[in-house]
Amino acid sequence: MSEHDLPEFQIAPAFAVPLVFCHLKDHQAMHDELKALFARVEAEGDRFRNPDPFVARNEALYESNFTLFEWQQPCVQQLRQFCLQNLYRAIGELNGYDTAMLQRMHIATESWFHTTRQGGFFGAHNHPMHSWSGVYCVQHDGDDPESNSGRLTFINPLATATTFIDTAIAKLKPPYSYGMRRYRLVPGQLVLFPSWLLHEVMPYEGNTQRITVAFNARFKLAGAQPAQVPHA
Repeated sequence: MSEHDLPEFQIAPAFAVPLVFCHLKDHQAMHDELKALFARVEAEGDRFRNPDPFVARNEALYESNFTLFEWQQPCVQQLRQFCLQNLYRAIGELNGYDTAMLQRMHIATESWFHTTRQGGFFGAHNHPMHSWSGVYCVQHDGDDPESNSGRLTFINPLATATTFIDTAIAKLKPPYSYGMRRYRLVPGQLVLFPSWLLHEVMPYEGNTQRITVAFNARFKLAGAQPAQVPHA
């Protein structure tokens, strides 16, 4: 671009974080089966509970172990297919990959479910050793939909940008604003996001329960050659 082609005035977004939202329309039968399955699993006590929890939470939140997508119940496999199909679609669109390239990307996942009752929360965290994560909503009701109850909250990664704020930057519009992004997921909704992005779940203040399924994914490219290590 020559000097004569430069615009007189331009605002350009330099950095951005992709959040991908998807919705499964005909989900009621699958959700009924998932709710019944999760209730049976939770009733078995510690057998399927996450044995080594790390992120801050309380007793009002139940977290399963991380093998959910390996379970063979049809409702689980239907949800797995929906989540992974949309993840591959997002990866293709964001990276400019065609179908042939996507087919070479072999996926590995870990997955689990949360059942949250009144007062339950999940502290700020991210998901190391993975590239993409997702949260799917099975149930969220029994509370004020206008409140922050149970909202999935993404923490702005530009933490150092708030070291000094005056009126010149205090009211920046999205995507340049510094605030967090809070989302009340509805049943059938899936959100995908980079695994490095810090996030948390606000306390659920409803009188029923909030049920979500989450997963992490990493990929290995078929045919990729390992780096050659020189001999000493």
